[in-house]
Amino acid sequence: FVDIDPETLNLDPARVAAAVTDRTKAIFAVHYAGFPADMDALAEIARANKLVLVEDAAQALGSRYKGRLAGSLGDMAAFSFHETKNVISGEGGALTLNRDDLSERAEIIREKGTNRSKFFRGQVDKYTWVDLGSSFLPGELIASFLYAQLECADMINRRRLSSFERYLEAFSPFEDSGRVRVPHWREDTTGNGHMFYLLMSDVDDRDGFINHMRERGVGTPFHYVPLHSAPGGQRFGLTAGPMDVTHRISDSLVRLPMFFDLGAQTEAVIDAAHEYLAR
Repeated sequence: FVDIDPETLNLDPARVAAAVTDRTKAIFAVHYAGFPADMDALAEIARANKLVLVEDAAQALGSRYKGRLAGSLGDMAAFSFHETKNVISGEGGALTLNRDDLSERAEIIREKGTNRSKFFRGQVDKYTWVDLGSSFLPGELIASFLYAQLECADMINRRRLSSFERYLEAFSPFEDSGRVRVPHWREDTTGNGHMFYLLMSDVDDRDGFINHMRERGVGTPFHYVPLHSAPGGQRFGLTAGPMDVTHRISDSLVRLPMFFDLGAQTEAVIDAAHEYLAR
């Protein structure tokens, strides 16, 4: 684990470069809140050190980096269709690959470790177990439910971006006065309206805001416990250097409601939040 850029909340390429050792195998870049990381810088580090570059595009379906879609920028990428995402199927996700040498094994892994797909294409006369794998394919009902949304993904993102832009308009004056900070992103990236967050002054301010909004019937959760400090991260991970930015952001970030049909409810959220911020 390395610390994040305090502006975009994505991986800091300079810290990534400093953390690479001869044991490093891959760079795993999260596109936080749907805004792509600095993929050119990360790709250069990956090339120089012969590393695999993986995009966590779980929140970034339809987002763009220098005109290119998130999920098409690294060696591979993962998308999420969890119920909290822009396009949903309850659970599940998708893997995209930019390397032909990875596609055959990925196909085997998703088919319970068998070469069943080759059998259906007539490339083998019988299918059998050939590698590690599990049952990753969705059922037809789930797939059809998902496919209908994928056909409308641009429209879904536009609806969410409309709410995002209204939030930005409403809360930017509080950033100008130093009360909170709104999302920042690179000028060469385009988001998808996945999330809108505020950065409060500290954990007490954040908790006060959450309690105020709860009293007015608005859910505004804080976000993740940093992975490196979670039990799993402490057990399985290593941290390269201080994580001061990550801890500060974790203590101060709060998310505002964001979903497809938020619509006019956006104004109720803004009014409730303004009550607290104007104190």
